[in-house]
Amino acid sequence: MLLADDWKDYELIDTGGGEKLERWGRYTLRRPDPQAIWPVAGNEKAWRNVDAHYHRSSSGGGRWEYIKKLPSQWTIKYGDLEFYIEPTGFKHTGLFPEQAVNWKWIERKIKGAGKKVSVLNLFAYTGGATVAAAHAGAEVCHVDASKGMVTRAKENLALSKLGDRPVRFIVDDVVKFVAREKRRGRRYDAVIMDPPSYGRGPNGEVWKIEDEIYGLITQCMDVLTDEPLFFLVNSYTTGLSPTVIGNMLKLSMQRRYGGNVTADEVGLVASATGLVLPCGAAGRWEAYYE
Repeated sequence: MLLADDWKDYELIDTGGGEKLERWGRYTLRRPDPQAIWPVAGNEKAWRNVDAHYHRSSSGGGRWEYIKKLPSQWTIKYGDLEFYIEPTGFKHTGLFPEQAVNWKWIERKIKGAGKKVSVLNLFAYTGGATVAAAHAGAEVCHVDASKGMVTRAKENLALSKLGDRPVRFIVDDVVKFVAREKRRGRRYDAVIMDPPSYGRGPNGEVWKIEDEIYGLITQCMDVLTDEPLFFLVNSYTTGLSPTVIGNMLKLSMQRRYGGNVTADEVGLVASATGLVLPCGAAGRWEAYYE
């Protein structure tokens, strides 16, 4: 399993009973997590001593209960990278801390390339991977259908003191954007994608991952350079196992370019118990070039 286990400003404290207990900088949050179906094994008192607790509604959605006064947003650091944290009405905070294990890999691949690297980041959300790639020295094209998420990604880049780096921010439907990039003749050395299970583009375009993901991978191959560096697919869709992602990369990227494919679960370790909380899956293709 790929574990994001070197955080200082973030901590997964405990899990169980369909929830997770987390420290985000100075603040402790309690949120639902459908994977944590086992009983709580840590200190139950810690679960009560929180700053905010997200309660699911039986009719869908939910709400935050603020036990203590919280700022509307605050920041946390991961190494040299810095991000805004903001509890939203959909239980999220604007950052997926488990992705730090992919950020480290992205930075290592870019720094080890020995050349200028251009990265296409699709479904790029609030820009964790974009900030990491820019920090490593890459030129990045960040694409997401949500204007609000793209705005936050710009803010995270500036917060990390990387606002002068060559990053293009695009609000667009990912599939349509990639098709236009092919017509324009643009090429990238690496692709990162974190597709949702289901979503809609800015003009109502419907995305269902099981119908679209393999076609998008092959479509992205049309905008790669002749000697691409890496291709990363991350997913939180329960039915999209690491093996499934790995198989798709083998049939597409590895068949055309050779190289190596690895795929595994991504996870976080609870400090109170040592139990691992699974947080999706990642598939990585990387080149074999001397």
